[in-house]
Amino acid sequence: MSNTRTEGPAQRRERPAYDRDSLLDVAVAVFNERGYDGTGMEELARRLGLSKSSIYHHVSGKEELLSLAVTRALDALFAVLDEGPAPDASATARLRHVVRRSVEVLAAELPYVTLLLRLHGNSETELRALERRREFDHRVADLVIRAAAEGGVRDDIDPHLASRLLFGTVNSLIEWYQPDGDLPVTALADALTTVLFQGLIRQGDDEPGPRRGH
Repeated sequence: MSNTRTEGPAQRRERPAYDRDSLLDVAVAVFNERGYDGTGMEELARRLGLSKSSIYHHVSGKEELLSLAVTRALDALFAVLDEGPAPDASATARLRHVVRRSVEVLAAELPYVTLLLRLHGNSETELRALERRREFDHRVADLVIRAAAEGGVRDDIDPHLASRLLFGTVNSLIEWYQPDGDLPVTALADALTTVLFQGLIRQGDDEPGPRRGH
């Protein structure tokens, strides 16, 4: 009589079931929590409740997980550049659209964008991702140049600096925005776009300061 034990239905149900997407969600959460460099496959296996061999069934290792994660974030951001409010929209309208939609992408893909923005360039995957980020910045800067040429935005600020200021503000949202909080992403996108393109000074006021009667 064989002593080989087989798993019963209850034992099999206890093992979490993952596809590659759900595995990636957990891996990104761990990378953001512990840092990519500080996360080993053993830690991923522990958090997933899987053996390392089960993870390798889906991906070749943590470098592939990182590549999948940052590609997802970058593809979503680059897709925004190819959108437009209308086929004949001005460069200024397109720039506003890019900024607004980037806020929405950040909120929708918050863990993935957070991971992207925290890369240090310590691997080939990270270096490729950083190069794509620079390409994104250049394309936004080109849009700023076109918007300035048509008189839609000021032309006395270097367009590359303007691009960095715009998206530095957008990117700072990863530090505090909670998608499941009380602030809807539409309200956030509206407010941020208004402040970036119109400023905080009340329209019609000649100079800052308390208004009379207040």
